[in-house]
Amino acid sequence: MTKAKPTILVVNDDGITAPGIKALLETMAEIGRVVVVAPDSPQSGMGHAITIGKPLRLDPVDIYEGIEMYRCSGTPVDCVKLAVNKIFKGKKPDLCVSGINHGLNNSINILYSGTMSAAVEGAIESIPSIGFSLDDYTMDADFSHCLKFVKEIALQVLQNGLPTATLLNVNFPAGPHIKGIKICRQASAKWAEEFDERTDPHKRPYYWLTGVFQTSDNGEDTDVWALEHNYASVVPVQFDMTAHHAIPVLNSWEFNV
Repeated sequence: MTKAKPTILVVNDDGITAPGIKALLETMAEIGRVVVVAPDSPQSGMGHAITIGKPLRLDPVDIYEGIEMYRCSGTPVDCVKLAVNKIFKGKKPDLCVSGINHGLNNSINILYSGTMSAAVEGAIESIPSIGFSLDDYTMDADFSHCLKFVKEIALQVLQNGLPTATLLNVNFPAGPHIKGIKICRQASAKWAEEFDERTDPHKRPYYWLTGVFQTSDNGEDTDVWALEHNYASVVPVQFDMTAHHAIPVLNSWEFNV
């Protein structure tokens, strides 16, 4: 008996017409049956936001031949929620992949990322999930050098599964050559942010977020190190944000109430 092809949900945060999602869905179509649910406009930096104060739209679109696609008016997380509840109707896909994002989501960036939040939502739904990102923010980014890695990582997840409540955050350096794959920890790093103050035509001030990514983490086992040395970084991520090491410390406090 021929084994049925896996069903793969493809989402992103750059919008349904972004080149990154085209590269991802075409690669996933080599593996299984693809269903795409993506925002109707860019949703970068949305994190794990959901839409609760206005209605959501979910419309089928015909963009790429032979691919089932839906355009969503909400956030990347909304896309996953609607896919699970309204398209798959509770019969969950075998894999959820998000991206390929135009720009890195390494280190602290994962907290802000719509790409990764969509993958996190997939994992919350007990779907093996992966977020993919490339170190190229341009809309004409070349994804060709990383697609064999995308396919191989997806196949490994389908074959082996993932530990409970875990997903993968995968980042690729810009091309053309990637040395290999490094399993990493998330680097300790942050953005040194500034708000550039400007004035609109009505003489009112407005602010534009700028910043420089800084790290003092010199470990050679981090995603930052891997990318700087031209490796694809793979970080296992969990959505349980409990600081377990802090529980004994807090239990030592004496609450006077």
